[in-house]
Amino acid sequence: MRKVTIEAGETSRNRGGVHAVKLLSRPEVDAVHITVAPGATLPLHVTPVDVFFYILQGSGEVEIGPERERVNPDMLIESPKDIPHALHNPGEEDFRVLVVKTPRP
Repeated sequence: MRKVTIEAGETSRNRGGVHAVKLLSRPEVDAVHITVAPGATLPLHVTPVDVFFYILQGSGEVEIGPERERVNPDMLIESPKDIPHALHNPGEEDFRVLVVKTPRP
């Protein structure tokens, strides 16, 4: 059994209050824990593979193509490949999301 904690994952800090920790990286999948601080945004970008977001904590907004909707914990949101997407946190607490890319880009 292999266990990975957020503290042990590969960390990168983006500008603007977005913190990402890669929990798993294999040819078939990437799993990344993202924390978007209050008032911060993971900017609009495109991935060449399908992505899904599983909301862990806090409320925020997910933008996929022309749609932007409020999301809450325990929701799963699909984002097709090659469609611009972003995460926004207009709230007052951290917005934590598990991002899974399959296959790994």
